[in-house]
Amino acid sequence: MLEIKKITKTFNPGTVNAKTVLKDFSLTVNDGDFITIIGANGAGKSTLFNAISGTFFTDSGSIFLDGKNITLESEYKRARVIGRLFQDPKMGTAPGMSIEENLTLAAGRGGWLSTISKADREFFRQTLSSLDMDLEKNMGKIVGLMSGGQRQALTLMMATMNPPKILLLDEHTAALDPETAAKVLSITDSVVKKNNLTCLMITHNMQSALDYGNRILMMDNGKVVFDASGEEKKKLRVSDLLVLFKQKSGRMLDNDRILLS
Repeated sequence: MLEIKKITKTFNPGTVNAKTVLKDFSLTVNDGDFITIIGANGAGKSTLFNAISGTFFTDSGSIFLDGKNITLESEYKRARVIGRLFQDPKMGTAPGMSIEENLTLAAGRGGWLSTISKADREFFRQTLSSLDMDLEKNMGKIVGLMSGGQRQALTLMMATMNPPKILLLDEHTAALDPETAAKVLSITDSVVKKNNLTCLMITHNMQSALDYGNRILMMDNGKVVFDASGEEKKKLRVSDLLVLFKQKSGRMLDNDRILLS
């Protein structure tokens, strides 16, 4: 369980550029939740992920993971139990290494110049074949030569090879073409369900936010303005979300990336 209790984060405090992105933000994420998060630019979505992963410390409040206070724990320590994918497919892999070398590194068995056992190589091949991205056919291929979709699929495998307690997906399909994005989302859903992962996914695509996961959050000005799960979420349509945003925020949603998706 992830418990976020009244966290606040202000950038450039004490200056004319001071901006409070999260203020007294609280959220409880239950084990096994797959939460999709939507909201306009500047709503605080990525800032929330940065706070959870330890990219920076919050100004106040606390964060607990499975009952352990990780509020002041460094990012590299949290990375042992928190997996994260970014919008940029180039992040999360070592571009100068091969597919199997990246997987070896993710599995904790070394990496570049390490000896890859026959058993590990077969395990990697079977794991990759489940993605249906043809990665298992050439595991010696340098990752920097792969397509964006292939790299995101590989990054997902690396982030979940040792299942994390929390998986954060920060618009991980936004840079992909629609067909590839749909395929990576399908792979994501399969991996999350297979490993019973607790997952939070930021997306600019409202339909994807409704199609995936068991719970949906709408954020605005650093706070959750709408939270639905179960049957309530299943009944929602994109048009409903647009109406709800206006009701909760007092303005129309004017983010083209969301409206045109």
